[in-house]
Amino acid sequence: MKLELVATCLFGLEHLLGEEIDALGYDRISTIDGRVTFLADEEGVALSNVFLRYAERVFIKVGSFKADTFTELFDGTYSLPWENFIGKLDAFPVKGHSIKSALHSIPDCQAIIKKAIVKRLSSVYGLTVFPEEGVKYQVEFFILNDEAALMIDTSGVPLHKRGYRRESNAAPIRETLAAAIAKTSRPREEVLLWDPMCGSGTIAIEAAMLMNNIAPGKSRSFAAEAFPFIPRSLWRAAREEALDTEIKSAFQAFASDIDPAAVELTKRNAEKAGVSGSVTAFTENALNIEAPGRRATIVTNPPYGERLMTESEVERLYRDMGKHFRSLEPWQAYIITSHRDFERLYGRRADKVRKLYNGMIPCYLYQFFKNNKK
Repeated sequence: MKLELVATCLFGLEHLLGEEIDALGYDRISTIDGRVTFLADEEGVALSNVFLRYAERVFIKVGSFKADTFTELFDGTYSLPWENFIGKLDAFPVKGHSIKSALHSIPDCQAIIKKAIVKRLSSVYGLTVFPEEGVKYQVEFFILNDEAALMIDTSGVPLHKRGYRRESNAAPIRETLAAAIAKTSRPREEVLLWDPMCGSGTIAIEAAMLMNNIAPGKSRSFAAEAFPFIPRSLWRAAREEALDTEIKSAFQAFASDIDPAAVELTKRNAEKAGVSGSVTAFTENALNIEAPGRRATIVTNPPYGERLMTESEVERLYRDMGKHFRSLEPWQAYIITSHRDFERLYGRRADKVRKLYNGMIPCYLYQFFKNNKK
């Protein structure tokens, strides 16, 4: 069956996600902020959930249409082939979003879409009441500029939840964003990656998973595994391919933190992720780290002042980081923060700045890769 799939991501990761979809061999149809649409088949549902490192969810797009009135929303929804996916016993809850559109009431949109799906399935199955006790098909709508897209979620739990981080510190970075930051820092076997404020170790772990080619979804389950039109053999094959394509890289990451509890948490998470051989975790103040006699890249997510520190404490930390990290050059540094004055406090203009989002928090990845030492 030919399917139109939609992979969603944090804003700013569309390019990396698109490259992953290309690598899986699927044709991209379109890219907008936070989502990439591509053509695949049932196998593609399994492979994209298991292998996409930067995606938040993967949806089956049932259809799209113009809808700036509730009548158009109802008629457009009713016209779609819901019976190709949803059986007469299955559950089909509805949720979604509306942005820059006439239909802005989410509860009203939910009710109209639900009613239209019920009417469509009633005409096929001859039922007036649906028990909704079978497989759950989470229907999601996305209305942008009065264009409605209706989809079925295949992931269930968001894909950034790999399964290794059952515990985290007070201000964790999403695994998908950590993976993107690690990728942007150009990790190499001959260069040590060091996160000196590692928290729960996510950046170092994601870098190690990337370098060892460990599929992010190989150890978790997905909603679509219960869909009868996707053979279970495809999920087995996807996981077998994930195991077959893993490598043993010589890449090494240091994950240090001033908090011993964070270091112990990092060790546990690295073990669960299968990268304890690539990640060395230990207690150290970030302002005291010293060159280990090899090339290194600092990749870190310091406190923003959102939860862990006061504004004045954060500003003092950034000044001290600038002084100490610059003394370690020619090391490179990749630092993500939401603080707009970071460069001024750090004492150096970044060679490149990239806007990203940690959940709903707009952040900036400051990249220092040119050697300023004379």
